[in-house]
Amino acid sequence: MNVGDVMSREVEFIGQEASAQDAAELMGEIDVGALPVGTADRLHGIVTDRDLLYRVVAKGLDPVSTRLRDIASRPVITCRSSDTLHSAMDAMAANHVRRMPVQDPETSMIVGWVTLADISRTLLVGSGELQQALRAMTEA
Repeated sequence: MNVGDVMSREVEFIGQEASAQDAAELMGEIDVGALPVGTADRLHGIVTDRDLLYRVVAKGLDPVSTRLRDIASRPVITCRSSDTLHSAMDAMAANHVRRMPVQDPETSMIVGWVTLADISRTLLVGSGELQQALRAMTEA
């Protein structure tokens, strides 16, 4: 199974000149913990709820005047829709990230978003041995 099979195809981008306040509001509106900063063909970074907490709030910065270009996480770690779930999970682990933008393998455009939860859920559901073990533990 590949990343393209489990990724979310709805990706909301935010501009690098947007404020931390704008990002927090948008995250709340669409109920996500991260936003890609830039456009589908040019990413400048990723801003996460943790970035807002530690790079803005904890430092006493003004969220209205703090620009995403100054706090977004870089470099952007991506995967391709054709990558296996295991290779995407390995990349997440190696780079200590829980979410990755997904690139089209031919155009390199961002076409989706995949989370560690998406991958884990899929791998857990597909693992007959794990399902049996979980069933045995919960029925005991």
